[in-house]
Amino acid sequence: MTVRAWAELLRVSALFTVPGDALAGAAATGRRPDRGTALAVGASLCLYEAGMALNDWADRDEDAVDRPHRPIPSGRIAPGAALAAAGALTAAGLGLAARAGRPALAVATGLAATVWAYDLRLKHTPAGPAAMAAARGLDLLLGATATGAAKTTTRRGSDTPPGPGVASGPGPSPGAGAGAGAASASAGGPGPGAAEAVRGRVRGALPAAGLLGAHTYAVTAVSRHEAQGGSTTAPLAALAAVTALGAATLRERCGRGPEGPAPAAERGRAAEALRSHPTRATPASTTPRLLLTALTGTYFRTAAGPLVHAALNPSPPLTQRAVGGGIRAMIPLQAALATRAGAAGSGLAVMALAPLARTLARKVSPT
Repeated sequence: MTVRAWAELLRVSALFTVPGDALAGAAATGRRPDRGTALAVGASLCLYEAGMALNDWADRDEDAVDRPHRPIPSGRIAPGAALAAAGALTAAGLGLAARAGRPALAVATGLAATVWAYDLRLKHTPAGPAAMAAARGLDLLLGATATGAAKTTTRRGSDTPPGPGVASGPGPSPGAGAGAGAASASAGGPGPGAAEAVRGRVRGALPAAGLLGAHTYAVTAVSRHEAQGGSTTAPLAALAAVTALGAATLRERCGRGPEGPAPAAERGRAAEALRSHPTRATPASTTPRLLLTALTGTYFRTAAGPLVHAALNPSPPLTQRAVGGGIRAMIPLQAALATRAGAAGSGLAVMALAPLARTLARKVSPT
């Protein structure tokens, strides 16, 4: 076993498409990335790599015929070692998610279950693309639920009502009431306010998760033909999806607070105020829009070109290139989603990963 063999097994060049999920999820909630976001990124990386190792373990017999150069069929990595790595990475990912709080752990558990179900059962069924789309969407929601978890916990502890002794003589002391609240908060126990905050963050991130999941569905549908080629329908359908997703990403979003979409009444008042007092565009207001347009254009160019070539000539090499382009296109899509949510800094940080992914892809294939 060599470092290069493990790099091929784990598709390390595709790793750069993962951190943007959590950052886009954080941006969709209206919060700045924090410690919870970093834990979500770590958990996502572990679960992604677990899926890669498990995928090659599950496909080892098929790869012995179609891709004998891969690490397991070529004998460079033992099947048992790949399976053990998948288990260890899954445990590590869940452990990191647990440190971000119970909601993040719940999402990560669903994500891990989806990854294992896809690799072991669903990959070669009609439900395969939908399972992969669900996994990417859950990965973005992991970032949304983990971000701000520490602040939610602190707020839950401080909002705990004081013991009855504060208002009416006999009863628990104020210190005891605060201590109980802090103990409950540190344990990550559920509270009505905290649960509603989590639901609000999930609702706020669902549109971005849906767009990223739709892209993943289209790329996965194409990948089902990368070994034998021969399909023009899948690349054309994916091209149509990429076009529609680019247009949807460019659409303006309604106002949003940190816990989800603004109420309809507030949106109505804001729209009425805008009609009554129109404002002139300024450099500060147009820059994010220009950045969003540039990132969306990069997304379309990265994904669409290889898909056109695969549709015109559905050979295995061009189909594989289309899949690789679709994987790399996730980076500008994540960056565009973060910028669309008002986090231009996060969008630029995600986009900075693209050159690294492109350079490493020349040495280690992402497919």
